[in-house]
Amino acid sequence: MVSLEKSVIARLTKNHIRFEILVDPQMALKFRKGIIHEIHDVLAVPEIFKDAKKGERVPESELEECFRTTDTEEIAKEIVKHGEIQLTTEQRRKFVEEKRKEIAYIISQKGVDPKTNLPHPPQRILNAIEEAHANIDPFKPAKEQVQAVLEKIRPIIAIKIETIEIAVRIPMKYAGRASSVLRSIAPVEKEEWKQDSWIAVLKIPAGMQSDIYSKINDLTSGSADIKIIKRT
Repeated sequence: MVSLEKSVIARLTKNHIRFEILVDPQMALKFRKGIIHEIHDVLAVPEIFKDAKKGERVPESELEECFRTTDTEEIAKEIVKHGEIQLTTEQRRKFVEEKRKEIAYIISQKGVDPKTNLPHPPQRILNAIEEAHANIDPFKPAKEQVQAVLEKIRPIIAIKIETIEIAVRIPMKYAGRASSVLRSIAPVEKEEWKQDSWIAVLKIPAGMQSDIYSKINDLTSGSADIKIIKRT
């Protein structure tokens, strides 16, 4: 359980009935993201309320009618996942800023300046997001907000979302470890094991090109051959 003093209200309305619980806002966000899985780490009080401020509890009959259960933790999970979490101004500012940085990083990885084919630095994207007054939902996954943010910032900075297919040839002495590391970074579209090397085609976001090239060179002491074979 978390401190009552630090808790906020999470609210969900079903069948015109309001259900409220008291939660730690940071733990609630982690639960929504799937970082934590135990709802009791989120709850300040193991109760479902109609009005949390007044301490007015919901009758079990209404819980059963709306959730098909009276299990407090199961109901709390649904409220945290799908409900509205009330935040203080400072809490919302902090969570929005964290989400804004996450979105900017994703765009920086996936997008490039069409004039140079180089990625925009995250700070440039952050500046464009601020200038465009793009709306950021602190609880919605960053990946689900990228497209809407892109539409907002494109009048401010030229950006193209591009995927690159690269062919790599890695000497056999480095192939085992390099193969394992690269598979964790990008999809391997094709591969072939030769007597002296591992040859593979990887699909990577354009903005990650220089980082992945650097990683390949580190893994192979600069002995790998890399070639772009397709841009989409």
